[in-house]
Amino acid sequence: MALKIFWTDSARFQLEEIFNYHREIAGLRIAQKLKNQLYNRTSQLVKFPESGPLEPLLSSRKLDYRYLVEGNYKIIYWIENQNIKIAAVFDCRQNPTKMQV
Repeated sequence: MALKIFWTDSARFQLEEIFNYHREIAGLRIAQKLKNQLYNRTSQLVKFPESGPLEPLLSSRKLDYRYLVEGNYKIIYWIENQNIKIAAVFDCRQNPTKMQV
């Protein structure tokens, strides 16, 4: 059975915030391209769900959070049953202690 990818509400909200910010700063085309890159980056997880390393800043949590990097962003996720849950999209230019999942 193939794994399915689900974006949490907070991850979708963060993706929209990133899109809106870049739309204002760089324009619609660039914002859409970045949003698509972040979204499409997760497609590898269907075949290789553990391809992202464990997130050390979240190692004290109950879930094993992993991440993928796309540009300046970490896409944080966990695997649950036959599902991959995208928990957050974090801008790595921020202070790492601001990472919340």
